[in-house]
Amino acid sequence: MELKQLEYFMMLCQELHFTRAAEKLGIAQPSLSQQIALLEHEVGTPLFDRVGKKTIMTEAGKTLQHHCYNVFHELSQARAAISEIQGLTRGTLKIGALLTVVNYLLPPTVMKFHNSYPNVELSILGLRTGDIYTELLQNKLDLGIVLLPMEHDDLETIPLYRENLALAIHADHPVAQEPFVTLEILKEVPSILLPSTYFMRKLINDKCRSLDFTPEPVMEMTTMESIMNMVKNKVGVTILPKAYLDYVNHEQIKTIPIQNPELTTQIGIAYRKNKHLCAASRVFMEELIKTVKSERFN
Repeated sequence: MELKQLEYFMMLCQELHFTRAAEKLGIAQPSLSQQIALLEHEVGTPLFDRVGKKTIMTEAGKTLQHHCYNVFHELSQARAAISEIQGLTRGTLKIGALLTVVNYLLPPTVMKFHNSYPNVELSILGLRTGDIYTELLQNKLDLGIVLLPMEHDDLETIPLYRENLALAIHADHPVAQEPFVTLEILKEVPSILLPSTYFMRKLINDKCRSLDFTPEPVMEMTTMESIMNMVKNKVGVTILPKAYLDYVNHEQIKTIPIQNPELTTQIGIAYRKNKHLCAASRVFMEELIKTVKSERFN
């Protein structure tokens, strides 16, 4: 069983399409088919079922995929440990961060880290909590800035701060003059919310159900920018993190606290327990914790 065969296998697991996988690998499709056939001969059982034009992983394929994650994880750990010998003069650091915190939380830390260690290649990806969770477990990310709790036997988390959610409403709306609102505002005025699969929306739905109603937004949108544009154009109200709304600080949009009950989320760092934390990861986490303390996020 050769490492390159496993690399080909993992790409086919990702694409589940021989032609696309071959294109991403930069090889001919017959070459990929031949290598997968050799791998299947080596393990003594089919790894994929070919049903018409569809390619489906078998149970044996899923088992091998799980172990391949560990194989490539160990290789990445070896590279990290070796590069650590050279300190922070080179290397890479890949971080997945919630879209709501990319703009207002990370810039001070990113700038300080880059100025101190310009030769470390830093990648910041704005992702959903669920995507960060998956990519941490698949060793595609070094660190995640996530909504807590994030529970898994292979993950470690560090709480950073709690943040309140607040109502965003057009400044011309009569409710914009109120000192605070309750969640029942979602029954009284049209709203634009994140889709129900998003962690923040689930929190809103759970709190609303405790008040015996379910929010029925007139629109669901996947980005904060698009939601804020709808609020700006008087389509409806929304609920987003107060820190994000303060960062946007649009003159046509008023931010109003939500009370009875308050809506709060916990922001934290997540990483794999058994992943070698290179110097870059440790330094970035330390700087981020300092940023949170100095900025007094709440």
